[in-house]
Amino acid sequence: MSVSAVLSALPAAAHADTAPGEGPHTGATRPQEPRTGAAPAVLMPPPVRAEDSGDRLTVTVRHLGDTDGRTYELRCHPAGGSHPTPEQACETLDRRTTWGKDPFAPVAPGTLCTMLYGGPATAHVTGTWAGWPVDARFDRADGCQIARWDALVPLLPDTGGQ
Repeated sequence: MSVSAVLSALPAAAHADTAPGEGPHTGATRPQEPRTGAAPAVLMPPPVRAEDSGDRLTVTVRHLGDTDGRTYELRCHPAGGSHPTPEQACETLDRRTTWGKDPFAPVAPGTLCTMLYGGPATAHVTGTWAGWPVDARFDRADGCQIARWDALVPLLPDTGGQ
């Protein structure tokens, strides 16, 4: 809200420029004196260069069966890096990033989970996302962990039910 909008909303401020005998109903007001100080400038952050967006993640996946392990780099905004599908991975993260919700959050303690084993695959994601540090570990030890993993496919590889 601008300063003038705030002042016009205040009853005392609305009539501060009227002379005695003058008022809002007479139409007579004092001329405005020029202000000595302009409204403060709104400072904007410098433009962010693509290579400085800060959305950079390292994804290390192990025990998928086909290899001993893989490590991918992912950059978003714009998408890039050594990840096999950077655009789709960035889109998935963007969709799952909402105010007050961490897309990398662990399963809450006390959550009831099915005792369904999804295989030995593990993943470790580190870096920075949306200005926040990330250090998240994933596995497929039960139904909650499987759902958490699957929610981040294709950032994490689709295990095909392994």
